[in-house]
Amino acid sequence: MKAEIIAVGTELLMGQIVNTNAQYIAKGLADVGVGVYYQTVVGDNASRMKEALGIARSRADLIICTGGLGPTQDDLTRDVLAEFLGRKLVMYGPSMDKIAAFFEKRGTPMVESNARQALTLEGADALPNETGMAVGTAVTQDGTHYILLPGPPREMKPMFDHAVKPWIESRSGHVMPLFSVMLKFAGIGESFLENRLLDLIEAQTDPTIAPYAKEGEVAIRLTTRAASREAANAKLQPLEAEIRSRVGDHLFASEDITLEQQVLHMLSERGLRLAVAESCTGGQLSDLLTAIPGSSEAFAGGVICYTNGLKHKLLQVPMDVLEGEGAPGAVSEETARLLAENVSRVTEADFGLSITGVAGPSESEGKPVGLVFIGVHGYGRTEVVQVQQSGNRETIKLRSAKSALYHLWKLLKSQL
Repeated sequence: MKAEIIAVGTELLMGQIVNTNAQYIAKGLADVGVGVYYQTVVGDNASRMKEALGIARSRADLIICTGGLGPTQDDLTRDVLAEFLGRKLVMYGPSMDKIAAFFEKRGTPMVESNARQALTLEGADALPNETGMAVGTAVTQDGTHYILLPGPPREMKPMFDHAVKPWIESRSGHVMPLFSVMLKFAGIGESFLENRLLDLIEAQTDPTIAPYAKEGEVAIRLTTRAASREAANAKLQPLEAEIRSRVGDHLFASEDITLEQQVLHMLSERGLRLAVAESCTGGQLSDLLTAIPGSSEAFAGGVICYTNGLKHKLLQVPMDVLEGEGAPGAVSEETARLLAENVSRVTEADFGLSITGVAGPSESEGKPVGLVFIGVHGYGRTEVVQVQQSGNRETIKLRSAKSALYHLWKLLKSQL
């Protein structure tokens, strides 16, 4: 079965909200063995919606629409599909009763347009909405399955899990579900990783290998169809073992988590705490860490010592290291070392991590844009790594923060 997801809403096209529904539905369809071949976003316009449905019908067996089931005049999805299929709209009694009871409980009169949320297509299966008003619709016509779901994720997700999945499974026959393993890597570029695995990628059949990249991390998804997780593991594990044998030194997780999540997990698991001293990254590293819920268990805090004065006053880096003729300077191995050691000492943390460098757009201290020194202090020793980053100012900051986390991860891993 080939599926297409059509997200309806002008706010999606304008970038006012992110289309998280498509991601959730695509993952859920994979669980029941249905592949998503296309995703479409269309505005609240009847003619364009009808055109999108026509295109989808020509290339998909299952069409899932989200959005446009509310009470207002621009909520057109159910009306457009009814016209597209030549079916009438009918009132679904249980939903109408729920809507009426809601307004009665509030003691306010129901606006007539709210009744639109109880409409479904004649002859279709109604999909109950546990958390909202708008009823969903599931119908098959001329061999194509159509499903309408509301746009708000808090309504769409439970409807999809509790109603849509069983409905699809009852009509898709015996299709084995997809199972995946996500391998996450750091400290290695996408092209270099691909080169190390090129023969496996070129020869792939089942399982399949799909690389993904974002700043500072690379992921590989291994996917197969199988009757059970146990059967899938039997197919996936030999390939995963071969990948580990080639690039395992860069593999920080075998699940879809970020590098900062893994570092914090390793610290928390051992009862250890981290403090950071940031210069050129300006708090980027601290932001990555504190974005993780529960990070306070392992993250003591950080110092943004952007100026030489603060490096000296707060973290006791001598001025003759930072400035003056013959001084190493703020962007140097010596400064990175002292920042990492001193932030650990001042905060009484087990580890100190420092970043000092040139984020750009121009040189500093006669040193090139992208030159960064990372200090990692822990287990009674300090290591300083020099890296040359590329990209614009924001890219250099993010890559430097991720690089610092990678080198801390390596230190933590070495003590396993």
